[in-house]
Amino acid sequence: MSCATMISPIEVLPADDLGRRRDWSDEEKIRIVEESLQGFRQGSATARRYGLSRSLLTTWRQEYRSGLLRLSTSPSFVPLTISPPATASCEVASAPRSEDDRTIKIGLPNGRWLTIPTSLDPAVLARLLPFLDAS
Repeated sequence: MSCATMISPIEVLPADDLGRRRDWSDEEKIRIVEESLQGFRQGSATARRYGLSRSLLTTWRQEYRSGLLRLSTSPSFVPLTISPPATASCEVASAPRSEDDRTIKIGLPNGRWLTIPTSLDPAVLARLLPFLDAS
């Protein structure tokens, strides 16, 4: 009795025939979708022509109709204008007791008043005022 294993040849396929996922560019997707929309029942025929599943082509068509699938455009600049901040009226509180007790009372454009110590850093105040004025 002999134990021998059968060895069978292995076939090596080219990389294109492995059934891997393909990366379609947006331009290619749009071209395929527009081709599929040209006539009656062109979706199935177009999907077969490009080796796509009908469900993938249907997804692309929905994205195309909703505006999610579109040609990529280069980023554009949006004009920016910086307006000066709203002026706030300032007055020093009366009768300061000492240097540490001095405060400034600020009337905001929304009608509220803000009382802050004079030792507060102006940069911090400048960052806070837009938020305080908005609320």
